[in-house]
Amino acid sequence: MEDVVVEVEYCNKCGYLLKFEELKKHVADHHSIVTVVGREGRRGSFEVKINESLVHSKLQTLAYPDYNDLGNLIEDAKNGKSVNRQCKQQPITSCAIS
Repeated sequence: MEDVVVEVEYCNKCGYLLKFEELKKHVADHHSIVTVVGREGRRGSFEVKINESLVHSKLQTLAYPDYNDLGNLIEDAKNGKSVNRQCKQQPITSCAIS
């Protein structure tokens, strides 16, 4: 089993700290021996990397990552596979266009 580090850059001004904490809890509940680190970053960001490979960008998709698919990518990384695809995204449900 390989060491896996999940890094999340999030915008605290947008209230994404709570989403980071939710993601961190989900990973901890479903995946052993995974390090999850977060840091406040760019406005509107919720960028997720697994072992330094970008797997999700809210700046690009306007959505959050799908936690189950993120789990699949984490398992791939734990098994020594390269993480070379984008994570699926959660449906966007709170979008308002003005």
